[in-house]
Amino acid sequence: MKTFQLESKQWFSSCTEEPELKSFIQYIDSLKNYEKSGVPKDAGTDSDDGFDLGRMRRLMNRLGNPQSNFKSVHIAGTKGKGSTAVYLSNILRSEGYSVGCYTSPHMLSIRERMSVGRVGEPVSSKTLNSIFGRIKQRLDEAIVLENGCLSHFEVLTAVAFALFAQENVDIAIIEAGLGGARDATNVISSSELALSIITTIGEEHLAALGGSLESIAMAKAGIIKNGRPLILGGPFLPHIDCILRERASSMSSPIISASDGGIRTTVKGISMSKGRPSQCCDLVIELDLSSQLSIELCDLNLSMLGTHQLQNAVTATCAALCLRNEGWRISDGSIRAGLETTVVPGRSQFLASIEAEKLGLSGSTVLLDGAHTKDSAKALLETIQMAFSYSRLVVVVAMASDKDQLAFAKEFLSGRQLDAIFLTEVDIAGGTSRTTSASVLRDCWMQASRELGINVLHDRMIEYRELFKDNFSFSAKDSKQGTILAAEKSLSDSLRLANQILRGRTRNGSGILVVTGSLHIVAKVLASLNS
Repeated sequence: MKTFQLESKQWFSSCTEEPELKSFIQYIDSLKNYEKSGVPKDAGTDSDDGFDLGRMRRLMNRLGNPQSNFKSVHIAGTKGKGSTAVYLSNILRSEGYSVGCYTSPHMLSIRERMSVGRVGEPVSSKTLNSIFGRIKQRLDEAIVLENGCLSHFEVLTAVAFALFAQENVDIAIIEAGLGGARDATNVISSSELALSIITTIGEEHLAALGGSLESIAMAKAGIIKNGRPLILGGPFLPHIDCILRERASSMSSPIISASDGGIRTTVKGISMSKGRPSQCCDLVIELDLSSQLSIELCDLNLSMLGTHQLQNAVTATCAALCLRNEGWRISDGSIRAGLETTVVPGRSQFLASIEAEKLGLSGSTVLLDGAHTKDSAKALLETIQMAFSYSRLVVVVAMASDKDQLAFAKEFLSGRQLDAIFLTEVDIAGGTSRTTSASVLRDCWMQASRELGINVLHDRMIEYRELFKDNFSFSAKDSKQGTILAAEKSLSDSLRLANQILRGRTRNGSGILVVTGSLHIVAKVLASLNS
């Protein structure tokens, strides 16, 4: 397929470069990075094939076990753990606590993975360089002793723990990277753990986590610690719920379920503020007669849309109530403030009109969401349906090679009438080894359309070539055509053409342009706003 350059030759730059972090980034980039290369089979299972957690423990010992200097909330789950982590961090910061928050992956800067203090901004380059300089010699020694086997994620996790100890945080919110049992973050002992959270269990990283939902549940249950409370997000399939509860029972861990019958939520409507939508909700939690485990929040305004984000907010609120029951000072007002101020880039993120215009996408509502599984695709479509039920819809998709692309495509095609689908490609974690080509994605979506009996107009059809015959410029005559399916390597061209189709079909009406399939395509779009 032909590709054409946009007028702005610098439209898409590489992710934000930070010269002051050059030495640190070169150091960690020299280590094995499974986000870039993919995770080996069974690496996340608690078995002989799993990651060597002993290696991480030895590293933490060499650093003086900084994770023992503060209490931690440990979060695992297939989806929702990052949003839940930020919700909970913001609740605690609203109460005045100094909070360390460690999440992954990042969008534009490695600094995004660590926030510290009472504000929630990413750690500064100066502070990150300082902590790296202080522990580098011990990192060097550990790498030699481990025969070069320390990974990118293990070292970043160690840096985060050392940072939080240095900054004397009151509490840290730690998101697991993969699974739980053998994840590098799982060096937190029961005496250091305030509580653990398991958000959801779904079919992602199947090969790395044992090949089944049951094995995934067992891997994530590895973060449950003896005698420490467990917050279950959910809802879970009954047999998965049993696995998690049995593990908690064996560890004498009390359970609070965010899917309990004593929790009631209602989405009352969608409103616009500063060009972006928010959802107005009622949230009532009555877990027992104690006021410590009860709260009523009426007319709660969440910037992140969708019932899945409301459930993440409920999970974070249950965690906050549990901490309150454990003696932490957390008011209802701080819970409301923390939830209402939370925005996570790349999760149900709507661009402002001026941002869309900068990308050359004026006239369309642009939604960025890193959905990359069947379940997250379903949640995204439900969000769009809730907020824009009558709007025209085009999607621009890029995905990693280790995702279930067929299931993702089927969910989108069966969920709603699409005006156009543009399949494109981006680097994954800065490399191409996990990139799926646009043509492979196209073939996958064509297979999905055949299996679902949905007709699409694709580039192997005469009608398609007629539609784009004029220098690959979309024809306005298309207004009554069906779903267009196109493969285009260039992300910028994909967005330009998608917007052109959307504008042509909506005329003066409303249209939604969704960028999805991976946080990496979202990061690429966001990077262009800073170029």
